[in-house]
Amino acid sequence: MKLSQLYNQVLKFGVERDPRINKREIKSYSDTAILYGDFDKQIKKILVGIDIEVGELLLAERIRQAEGLDLVMSHHPEGRALAGFYEVMLLQVDMLVRAGIPKRVAKSLVEERKREVERKVLPGNHLRSVDAARLLDMPFMCVHTPADNHVSSFIQRLMDKEKPKKVEDIVEILKEIPEYKEAIKELSGPRIILGSPKRAAGEIFVEMTGGTEGPKEVFDKLYKKGIRTLVSMHLSEEHLKKVKDANLNVVIAGHISSDTLGLNLLLDRIEREAKEKFQIINCSGFRRVKRN
Repeated sequence: MKLSQLYNQVLKFGVERDPRINKREIKSYSDTAILYGDFDKQIKKILVGIDIEVGELLLAERIRQAEGLDLVMSHHPEGRALAGFYEVMLLQVDMLVRAGIPKRVAKSLVEERKREVERKVLPGNHLRSVDAARLLDMPFMCVHTPADNHVSSFIQRLMDKEKPKKVEDIVEILKEIPEYKEAIKELSGPRIILGSPKRAAGEIFVEMTGGTEGPKEVFDKLYKKGIRTLVSMHLSEEHLKKVKDANLNVVIAGHISSDTLGLNLLLDRIEREAKEKFQIINCSGFRRVKRN
């Protein structure tokens, strides 16, 4: 498979799992890109990691010298994909609309949060890893929201199917997923951070895509619309305070393990459609788990 074909497959499957109601509104994913490399290069062997920075790229060069390597794939964005990743946050509007928040309110809150994230990202040195890839002549790409769309839709469908009665039941369901089983061994597995384990789970809102955490002001509105439990990858202390004030339960599934699950689901679909397998080398928190 050519690098350009791989990228197009990532976008295609990302759109199919996108939470937006009108798929035609999706133009692209600002946090997903071929950061360096020949688009026509054939890709068979990939070093995949949750975070790829200069150190991982130097490791990739050693691997290439020893046994060959075609591509380095990061989950978290780098370069221009990091500099403009906040644009993908607009998909959170539709997530909130599906939960019952009026579109006008959801759009206003998400836009304000998006501007806050933009200000935080603006001063960063986004090109360090991309420059390293260029100097090493190492093909390099990042795959963020398309993978997050997969884990978000997977967990939401699982919750809808299993209908956990109590908050602790959510954790038990997650613990059966291989990526979360592995995370438990590393002391980073699913856990309840707000609410009693025996408390009723109620309606569950899965918050695992959209670039980063959404607006802090939305939690009380979600409670009023009937949401009782959030299932998230992670939650900042500022967000946690607002969730606590709203009297919601919170289950943290795990950040790196959730990212890994999303990437695995996406890679499975790409391999199935292409009818070919990539040789994957795990690094930087990623562990390949195949479901096909």
